[in-house]
Amino acid sequence: MRIAVVSDIHGNLTALDAVIADLKEVSPDLIVHGGDLLGGGARQAEVVDRIRDLNWPGVHGNTDEMLWNPDRAAEHLRAPALQRVREITFQFIAAAVDAIGEERLTWLRTLPTCWSGNDLTVVHAGPDDVWRSPSADASDEELVNTYGSLGSRRVIYGHIHRAYLRQLPSFALANSGSVSLSYDGDPRSAYAVVDDDQITIRRVEYDIEREVKTLFEMQYPYAAWVADMLRKGTYVPPPG
Repeated sequence: MRIAVVSDIHGNLTALDAVIADLKEVSPDLIVHGGDLLGGGARQAEVVDRIRDLNWPGVHGNTDEMLWNPDRAAEHLRAPALQRVREITFQFIAAAVDAIGEERLTWLRTLPTCWSGNDLTVVHAGPDDVWRSPSADASDEELVNTYGSLGSRRVIYGHIHRAYLRQLPSFALANSGSVSLSYDGDPRSAYAVVDDDQITIRRVEYDIEREVKTLFEMQYPYAAWVADMLRKGTYVPPPG
């Protein structure tokens, strides 16, 4: 059975539609989303609607959860060095809540933290924490300690925006990368495809300048900062 895992869309409808077009070539039997549908893109309601219309099962991520649990975001960003990020994050939260409305927010809250099927488990970050997960260069020991208890032959997570593959003693692990806001230096969208015991990462080009234009037209908060990260395919410290 072929399963695609698509994570970290972050309100970027342009990138999502490019990935959907690529998925038609891949022809998976099932598509699962890995959360973080919101935060960092101008068409957040449209992204939620697209995922719902396609009926993709999936999980929620930290940028989804912070809409109904902003205290958790404040806790995670409490360090003085993160004060500027915290200020921007709360503007992103306000923009997302305003964009999606109560009904979509209620739907997001129904999404679980873990999806399992066909000996595959998908989580956004850690198994019990949508805010914390191992990095791409984590040791095998850390990865086994974090995900081994899930008991699946294959585990895929998102969150860190850096796609990678790792074969561990008892299971295969992958980070699916991100549809939007890549942090690994490649600005293209990324997602994972599972074919039996093989996991591959696909990269998809999309019209970044079209998305940037939309950010400015819709007056998304800190559009220039988001645009810089979209173009560079990596994290950039916030302005100010």
